[in-house]
Amino acid sequence: MSRICAIGANVYDTLILLPEYPREDTKLAADSIRVAGGGPAATGLVAAAKLGSAVGVVTEFIGSVAGDERGKFLLDDFRRRSVGVDNITVEKNCESFCSFVMLSAETKTRTCVFHRGSKPPLELNASQLGAVKSADILMVDGNELDAAIDGARAIHSVGGKVVYDAGGLYKGIERLLLEVDILIPSEEYALGFTGCDNADDAAKRLYEQFSPEVVVITQGSRGGIVYSGGEVRSYPIIDTIVVDSNGAGDVFHGAYAFALTQGYDYYKCALFASATSSLKCTYVGARDAVPTLNEVKNILKENGYEL
Repeated sequence: MSRICAIGANVYDTLILLPEYPREDTKLAADSIRVAGGGPAATGLVAAAKLGSAVGVVTEFIGSVAGDERGKFLLDDFRRRSVGVDNITVEKNCESFCSFVMLSAETKTRTCVFHRGSKPPLELNASQLGAVKSADILMVDGNELDAAIDGARAIHSVGGKVVYDAGGLYKGIERLLLEVDILIPSEEYALGFTGCDNADDAAKRLYEQFSPEVVVITQGSRGGIVYSGGEVRSYPIIDTIVVDSNGAGDVFHGAYAFALTQGYDYYKCALFASATSSLKCTYVGARDAVPTLNEVKNILKENGYEL
């Protein structure tokens, strides 16, 4: 039985579906408003949990939530999605990390405004460190940086792997990059961090500087690239009707982590994750829209891909 855990942001999202983005200093009726759990590592873990439910993959979030109503919602959301919560502590008298996400039907894009709240930084206790050591894969996203580094060193001590969803240029992130095995940055992150003007060169520079096993750069609607020291390989996306792209990258990372537990090579993991992310975009919501394992396998087969 494979185990995946995660340390990172766990966010209370308010999703505002709009016909188009409003102009400044105007009013605009929303098509709908809903709340959902968010955050890169947290949502990626939810994706891994759903994909892994058919094959016995166990998932657990390692962290803390604020003791407000938003924190309670986030805990309950993990529970109903079969993500383990035994090693989530509750911090009283503080405010949850939250965001407001506007989704434009016109442009098929999203714009996010967030507030980090007042929850203190995570410090891993003995039980949480033990949970990390019992896992095969640790997913991190650059949030809760010190705890993520401690978790990475803990899982390495027992031969596990670290998958990093690199989407934010956080201060001191180089310390975490040195602990990463599977580095999956967005193209924006890779170019911004390295100063390179193309993804191929950025992948090579990240690989040489931080020595991960593989660098996988996501390029949105153009698919992405995989580099592990040989030739740079491009992976495609699966064409779908995009309804909501919010959380697509988070789902990609969770699907990649799940695919690793199935023994796929790095390129096939990217192909699997890309198909999963494409399917997610056909429905509204990041966590609600995660497809099943059979749905991913079927769309890959329909498009002529074999894992």
